[in-house]
Amino acid sequence: MDKPAEMFDREYEWSALSRFITDPQQGATLGVVSGRRRQGKTFLLAAACRAAGGFYFGATEAANAESLRRISSALTAHVRPASPFHFANWSEAVDALLALGAERPVPVVLDEFPYLAKANPELPSIIQEALRPLRDQRTGSRTRLLLCGSALSFMGRLLSGNAPLRGRAGLELVVRPLDHRLAAEFWDITDPRLALRVNSIVGGTPAYRREFARGDSPAGPEDFDDWVVRTILNPETPLFREARYLLAEEPDLRDTALYLSVLAAVADGNATRGGMAGYLERKATDIAHPINVLEDAGLLHRDADVFRDNRPTYRIAEPLIGFYHAIMRPVWDQLERPGSAARVWQASRRRFVSNVLGPHFEQICRDWALHHADADALGGLPARVGHGVVHDPKARTGHEVDVAIVGIADGHAKPPLLAIGEAKWNDTMGVAHIERLKHIRELIAQAGRYDTTHTRLLCFSGAGFNDRAYAATETSPSIQLVDLTSLYGQA
Repeated sequence: MDKPAEMFDREYEWSALSRFITDPQQGATLGVVSGRRRQGKTFLLAAACRAAGGFYFGATEAANAESLRRISSALTAHVRPASPFHFANWSEAVDALLALGAERPVPVVLDEFPYLAKANPELPSIIQEALRPLRDQRTGSRTRLLLCGSALSFMGRLLSGNAPLRGRAGLELVVRPLDHRLAAEFWDITDPRLALRVNSIVGGTPAYRREFARGDSPAGPEDFDDWVVRTILNPETPLFREARYLLAEEPDLRDTALYLSVLAAVADGNATRGGMAGYLERKATDIAHPINVLEDAGLLHRDADVFRDNRPTYRIAEPLIGFYHAIMRPVWDQLERPGSAARVWQASRRRFVSNVLGPHFEQICRDWALHHADADALGGLPARVGHGVVHDPKARTGHEVDVAIVGIADGHAKPPLLAIGEAKWNDTMGVAHIERLKHIRELIAQAGRYDTTHTRLLCFSGAGFNDRAYAATETSPSIQLVDLTSLYGQA
């Protein structure tokens, strides 16, 4: 299968689909493709069907009878049989789909599968029965049936626990947003500081540039403010209301106001359950369910504290939602009035740096450590990268660690703490930051949880480092300075 020239990256996803679809083994097989909305799943699967001569069906939110009529018509147009299909039930429809692979491996895609299963909850069981190992319709077919959906909570349950399809799938593919390096390339941005500012708003979602912004990318650092005003804060563009629609499209989110308030609490810096509960003036137990639902929907991400058990913090997983709650939602009435965007943005830029850009920069630093940093430079392969708070018993205070890199434990030994780091977006870092990290390393060593024998000290800065900081690296190889060019692989 040749990947379409117009498809940006997605090398891993296309390769996985190619191997699954072209697998010559006899017998129909099942694959599940999921991912948040706007990541290009439909484009990916439709392209795979075109490349392999398969059948693609995009479901809509409709009654069961209407969906059966639609797939009957679509399959009739695809196969062109002597008489049109008129499926009375999904058992007939699935058998007809399996018949497509009678002579060769053929991809068959049921996109937005949660819509079909919502109208007919028995559909997963029907597919399970159709794929029963010794059933003639399965053994005589090489259909590669792909179920796709954006409702992450539903798709996550499809193959878990006692679900009917558990153990039936030969492919489970998650289409994720582009990472910060690929996103910069996709937006055609070469300046790393500009790339990170754009990424803190739109993340790595491909549709936001091609469809939602109609290809509008900042022409340079000096164009960033104008770009925000004419795209994100412009009521005429789809990006303006996208964050609200993302929440509304999740089927498991019923009390929308409560979920909006939970996200607003996190965007305002209340990252713990207690902080969220205080912001909402509720008990922590009252918000446990909405937090879990937002996690399952892929909108909220829980980060465990590397140094303290049972002290997780939460962050908004979709940058555009974080930007909406931090910048747009508090002044929504003003933004809806044409011509107000520039005034609002002028008054919101400080809040953007503190509540959006700063936390996003820290997360990019953690992502870099986990996925891009040289393992030899870190002293080992990271097993876990997070952040946390280190208690200082003498000063009776806690020290926040922005980046903590834990290695793989060797046998019964304590896990090695490969590195700890501090991330500052707007500060030029110096010796004081390095001395602070040294003190924290000593506190961690005293606590005895990790092996700190070879722990490195990392300083991440979006504004650079002073001469004394560079001089410190010359006398101590354990100190590393990581700037924006390093984060973006341009060093």
